[in-house]
Amino acid sequence: MTDHLRDLTDAGVSVWLDDLSRERLASGSLAAMIRDDHVRGVTTNPTIFAAAIARGDAYLGQLRQIAAMPTAEAIQQLCAQDVREACDLFAELHRATGGEDGWVSIEVEPALAHDAAATLAQARQLRALVARDNVLIKIPATTESLRAVENAIAEGISVNVTLIFSVARYDQVMEAYARGLARARDAGLDLSRIHSVASVFISRLDAEVDQRLRALGRPDLCGQAAIANARVAVGHFAAFFSREPFAGLASRGAHTQRPLWASTGTKDPAYPDTLYVSELVHPGTVNTMPEKTLRAFADHGRLGAPLAGRADDGRAALAALREAGVDLDDAFGVLESQGVQKFVDSWKRLAADVEEARRSLPS
Repeated sequence: MTDHLRDLTDAGVSVWLDDLSRERLASGSLAAMIRDDHVRGVTTNPTIFAAAIARGDAYLGQLRQIAAMPTAEAIQQLCAQDVREACDLFAELHRATGGEDGWVSIEVEPALAHDAAATLAQARQLRALVARDNVLIKIPATTESLRAVENAIAEGISVNVTLIFSVARYDQVMEAYARGLARARDAGLDLSRIHSVASVFISRLDAEVDQRLRALGRPDLCGQAAIANARVAVGHFAAFFSREPFAGLASRGAHTQRPLWASTGTKDPAYPDTLYVSELVHPGTVNTMPEKTLRAFADHGRLGAPLAGRADDGRAALAALREAGVDLDDAFGVLESQGVQKFVDSWKRLAADVEEARRSLPS
């Protein structure tokens, strides 16, 4: 049988799972996926944890131990325990790849997305709480939090910069990363121990733009925005990390900040279920996918044409969307605002679920 996930890995794409739960850890499911499905990392977010805690009784033991804690602190303890255990499962891979893979993400509280100082403070707290070398702290790429990204990198905290939609914002993320590395170098830190990924969201962009295209009477252009945007992003990635200021940092051991394709499960059933995996092949990138998408690619996925050298195609496609009347800058802004709000809402549900679970604990 053809091992499609192996093909993807051999093409230079790191397969990460966009899911984590106590049940998955206890059952051995994650360990099996690392062993059999070429899974090389895990991403999480408040929505994932809210679903995990609401699903069953796997958290009851720890909930009893933290029954008297404030809710926000209890949430951190619950999430950190899962992330810590997942980090341990990936520890060998992390060592074997020199820190390139084997990462597990944990996110700062979404309500802090526009408060750089509070975001940085919580990034420090989460890193200390998880206490593993292969934890990535997720920080949203809002204008305000870019400063937190730079400051975290400058302190040697490895970061997953999330909720990136536009290439313009992606450029700012790479620049913040490089500034942080320069400050870390000046402070005498070992740059080879600092890692980062930049999470560019995919299917959400098509969902938003397709809706606008249908309203404009241009359904013929649907399904083009996200992949075009990724093609342009890869062009910017290649250019930025091949020149100064990064070239000098690389000579001191700095790693590139890999693009991570997030939100890669298709939302429109008319699209192939492996679309945002097959069409986003580029060495040195990460594709984090829900298990449903991972299983679909394992079953019938195929590698599409590589993204390299297709930035002009992407720019042309985005220009065509603008000519059709789509205000892409507005779409990017709406998606960022919605993305933050969705995670804030999930955090509130998570808090409510934790409170309810603690109230319902058997005596």
